[in-house]
Amino acid sequence: MSTPKELRIHNKSSKPDNVVAKENDLVTQCMAVEKALPRFMTDFFYYLKNSVAISTRQAYLSDILFFCNYLIKETVLTEAEQPRDISLEEFNNIKARDINRFLGDYCTRYVVETKNLRSVMENHNRSLARKKSSLAILFKFLYRDESLENNIVDGINPIKLPKPQPDAIKRLQIDEVSVMLDAVSTGSGLTEKEKQYWEKTKYRDKAILVIFVTYGLRLSELQQLNLTSFHFARGEFTIYRKRGKESVMPLNKSVIQVIDDYIQYERNYIKDKVTSEDEDALFISLQGSRMTVKAIRKLVKKYTSIPLGTAREKGYSPHKLRATAASSLIEYGFSIYEVQNLLDHDNVTTTQLYSAHRKHAKREIVKSYELLDDDKDKDE
Repeated sequence: MSTPKELRIHNKSSKPDNVVAKENDLVTQCMAVEKALPRFMTDFFYYLKNSVAISTRQAYLSDILFFCNYLIKETVLTEAEQPRDISLEEFNNIKARDINRFLGDYCTRYVVETKNLRSVMENHNRSLARKKSSLAILFKFLYRDESLENNIVDGINPIKLPKPQPDAIKRLQIDEVSVMLDAVSTGSGLTEKEKQYWEKTKYRDKAILVIFVTYGLRLSELQQLNLTSFHFARGEFTIYRKRGKESVMPLNKSVIQVIDDYIQYERNYIKDKVTSEDEDALFISLQGSRMTVKAIRKLVKKYTSIPLGTAREKGYSPHKLRATAASSLIEYGFSIYEVQNLLDHDNVTTTQLYSAHRKHAKREIVKSYELLDDDKDKDE
């Protein structure tokens, strides 16, 4: 078995090397899936490469590979033994009803067997809707590209998604945020074993939580932050959004303080442990490497479980802190358009869901809009 080659990045873009490396990992995964799929989809691969985000491209390709494996193992629609060998003629024979059976029957619950384990996989409607979208975009492209004779997409059954309800959005209340930040500052609510670890990481953990609830960053956006992402003299820092979009965020005193404390009291003490690959990473593990997505998620669940009064594994995910930031900012009086811009929501209707969390908003509006003078009424 050959030794993997060292990855060397020649980066002439404005993106930091770690962001480029992460994107390269996703591209490599996409290329591996493409090699496993039928050759007649090649033009479709080019289409995805130039029209959607890398993460979306990877999700679409994975769904399509899953469908191709289903055709081989669960149907008589192909004689191929590998997805790569499925022919265009066989794909031309696929009907809308075959897609509907795949989504409505097989995907709702299926079994995955490995050597020592038999797992039952159950999908909810949101997962089914994504698989439907992946197949719809493929079949629509192949029809438009004149590879398929018929457009079967219109015959695919709709998948009803529950309308998002503001009251169902999970997030911390403002007072619960205070309890969470007090826990990371003082160690209150932690077990004795957790406090041993907390003593070494409390400034780092606090900086992570404060940044999450201030800006509502996505997990990947926070995990990719570097020391050189921050320009303290200008009072700003740079993040990279979905589709590699660069965004400059303003710094406030609270964020500057927690980052300064972390660098001064913790990160500087372990800088000799940091690997050359991760020397620019902002948030470092005790082992000297960039914190992983998994480690950050576990950290957030731990500290959010304290104000919620629940088990650690029942704590909120980083995405719930994104929802917390959105609803808190709106409660403080910022407009939905300001919050939309800060959180990088594609559609303002997403942000409007959080505005419904503002307590007694209707009561406050009407109470502040008295048309009659009380004293005048009494005199009359």
